[in-house]
Amino acid sequence: MTTTAALACVQLPLTALLYGLLVLRGWRYGRRYRAAARRCALMDVDPYHAASGQGWYGDDLQAAAARLVLDGLATVNHRGNLRATAAGAATGRGAGHPLPDALLAALRRRTAPAALGNLEQRDSELRSARQRFHAPARAAAEALRPAPPRPPGCLAAMAALLLIGGMAFTTAAVVDRVPRGPVEWLAAVAAGLAVVAQPVLLDRYGKVPGPAGGRPDPVEARMAALRPHPALAELAARDPEAERRLRVSRLRVRRSRNRGRHRRRTAPPGRPDPPAGGDQCGGSG
Repeated sequence: MTTTAALACVQLPLTALLYGLLVLRGWRYGRRYRAAARRCALMDVDPYHAASGQGWYGDDLQAAAARLVLDGLATVNHRGNLRATAAGAATGRGAGHPLPDALLAALRRRTAPAALGNLEQRDSELRSARQRFHAPARAAAEALRPAPPRPPGCLAAMAALLLIGGMAFTTAAVVDRVPRGPVEWLAAVAAGLAVVAQPVLLDRYGKVPGPAGGRPDPVEARMAALRPHPALAELAARDPEAERRLRVSRLRVRRSRNRGRHRRRTAPPGRPDPPAGGDQCGGSG
């Protein structure tokens, strides 16, 4: 047996074995993925958890504000500023859900109307309450996601180096001399194809299958099925203008002029405060 034929007899079974391992790896991940998708389809998800991954429009904070507006606990003006109503200002009233209640408490702490974006960035108590509400659900969602295949370890790295060395040796042996006869030509072509296929295998083995490979995230698919939030859908049907104002409110992050505090009038430096009840227009007539 010639050297080229011997290399073909080694490289072809080796390449078939490596691709078989890759197929087995993908099949095992697919089985875990299907099991995770079944669990995600059956899990009970709070709509506020589903809305938390929506982004700027229709997120959990905007849904909580919609719930307060629908329940008559808050109002939103044309600038997107929220204020607690008389019913919402009463300490005994609540929305019956941790997230809208946290937002209502934030509005009660303000002495002036405030936008949702401003509350989300400036109110640390609201931010903490929001994180405490979402933390258990996010941990449970991470536990439901299928575990990706483990990345190659030290042994896999050593095997890859040996494989690269074998590829280099096979390439040098094939191109070292011109094959003679149809058998050597066939063995050379087979060995060359096996060597070409092995780098493709190494590239595919290093990639972790998942959403990028055409499979959607099962947890995200379950969350997307619950969007938009029912409170936002109900408010859009009952009061589209209020729903539009809440969208504006979610994008506004600047403070109001008095920052939610009582205003205090001060006179310019070097000029006394005007007397109460006096003429402030100047001149003595």
